[in-house]
This record gives sequence, structure tokens and C-alpha cells, in this order.
Amino acid sequence: MEQIVQQIEAWKSEIDQLQISNATALEEYRIRFLGTKGIVKGLFGEMKNVPAEKKKEFGAVLNVFKQFAEEKFEAWKQQVSEGGEGESGLDLSLPADALPLGSRHPITLVRNRIVSIFQRLGFSVAEGPEIEDDWHNFSALNLPENHPARDMQDTFYVKNPETGGADWLLRTHTSSVQVREMEKGKLPIRIICPGRVFRNETISARAHCFFHQVEGLYIAENVSFADLKQTLYFFVQEMFGKDVKVRFRPSYFPFTEPSAEMDISCLICGGKGCNVCKHTGWVEILGCGMVHPKVLENCGIDPNKYTGFAFGMGVERITMLKYQIKDLRLFSENDVRFLKQFEGA
Repeated sequence: MEQIVQQIEAWKSEIDQLQISNATALEEYRIRFLGTKGIVKGLFGEMKNVPAEKKKEFGAVLNVFKQFAEEKFEAWKQQVSEGGEGESGLDLSLPADALPLGSRHPITLVRNRIVSIFQRLGFSVAEGPEIEDDWHNFSALNLPENHPARDMQDTFYVKNPETGGADWLLRTHTSSVQVREMEKGKLPIRIICPGRVFRNETISARAHCFFHQVEGLYIAENVSFADLKQTLYFFVQEMFGKDVKVRFRPSYFPFTEPSAEMDISCLICGGKGCNVCKHTGWVEILGCGMVHPKVLENCGIDPNKYTGFAFGMGVERITMLKYQIKDLRLFSENDVRFLKQFEGA
């Protein structure tokens, strides 16, 4: 017992000489002296080896030492919490570490660029729901039920909780937004409709089951195909430069007549041929045409008084050409190595 008492005095002397100024040193002290496996706990465990007649005297010594160690701990704890270094032991007056900043996704960059170009021509932005009904997505656009052209847009249907039938669907194009705007009857109309669309496509370097579109619509009196061509020529030159080659090819869309597809020379291979342009040197960037009179009638617009043009493009396709990206799947894989290339773009 005498040896233990001498050791306690030595520990008290050691504690008196300690200089605790940060949270790390304070925690080390607590673990050594006051922890569950610390010195104080160990001393109380020695009570079983002390003769019965000396247990009271030994217990009093231990209680004094425990109180001494705890008072020192509380005093240092108060000192550290009120000190300039804080619990971490760091100088809080120093500037914080810089946080890495992200950047806009390439799809967002190109979408904003497209919107900006058409806004300079007087187009405003219109948006609509991604879950649509059959009328706005198909029927109003001259695509009645069982029409073979629907096969090109086989899509994802959603159960309608009101009817119990699968007559809701994830929109296959943002043309549904155009229908909603035409139904309002506020003429003239000059809008672009950006948004995400969905189709049951086989995922590859050129296609995905979801992608983004920007569609345009202009309806007024005496609108002609010449207005459409000049609008799209302006867009292509602003987006890709004045040296890009352009061609129009006759095509078919149920909601426009006449209809055309617009191609530009492939910017990835320079017209030599690659997997993106299917080795033709040309890439289709959009479909367009004059709004079909039936569509105008469906939306309550007099086709004898008003005419208009419409166009639609995939934002992913434009992005691939602008930044010379060869695989569309990169846009949705969230690979930071890919996305970091567009910082500051």
C-alpha cells in the first residue's frame, strides 16, 4: 500500500507539470487517467488486495486523487474550449480550405446556347409536363390511334389512376408543349420548347431511352417555308460557325407538310465518315416543316388564315457535334473525368 501511495504522489506531481493547450492532448490525458482502462480505475481495482483494516484509509487517498485528476481535466477542458485554437487544435483565424467547384453539364451548356440563339430571334421558352396524355402527345399531332407512324415512337406507358388504363405516357417529344400552347389560342405564337423526352430505343453510341430536345414553333399570318429555312440557317451558323455545310432532304412527319430533314457536314470526322455520321459525312441535326393544317384545326386555329413552321432537334446530337464526342452514353454515366473537361466552357 505504501508503494501505491508513493506512486499516486508521483502522478500528482506529473499532472501538476502538464501543459494542456489543445483537444488532442486533453483527450490523451482523459484516456490515460480517467478512462475505463485508465490509472484511476486501475487503482480502485487494487482495493481487493488491501487489508480490511486499511481499506478506509486507502479509499480516502484514492478519492482525493480521483477528485484531483477530474478537477484538472475540467479546468483544462474549459481553457481549451475558450481558447483561440478550438477543439481541433487549429488556428480558426486562418482561411478555410478551398472547396472544389463543379461545372454545368455539357447538355445544359448546349441547351442554354440553343435557347439564347432563338431568343435573339424573338422566340420565348415554353415548358410542359413529362407525363402526357395520348391527345397532346399523339392524336392532336395528326397521329391517331393505330397510325403506323406511332411505331417510330414506341414508348413508356403509365397507368392512369383515374381510368385504370395505360393512356398516359412519358412524352416522346416536346411537340406536346406546342399543342398546349396552340390550344391557348393566343396568336401569333413564336416559342421554343426544351425538355427531356423518352423513347423505347436500344441504347448505343447514337441513341438512348431518354434524351433532350428543343422544338420550335412559329405561327402567324403569311409564314412560309423560306422563313423556316432562313431561321435554321441562322441557327446553324451561330452554333457551328459560318463554314459548316447544310443540306435539306425531303422527309415525312405526320404533323408537318411539306416536311424536311436538315443535315450538316459531320464536324467529328470532317466529312470523311465515322460511326456518328454512319460513314456518310453528313449528320442529321433536326426535322422541320410547315405545320399540317389538320394540326392547326385540332388546336382550334384557322388554317385558312394562319400558317406556321415547326422544327425539333436532339440536344445530345448537337452537343456531340459541337464538342466532337463520339458516344452519347457518356452524357448519362456521370464519369467525373469526362465532365471535368467542360469546366469553364
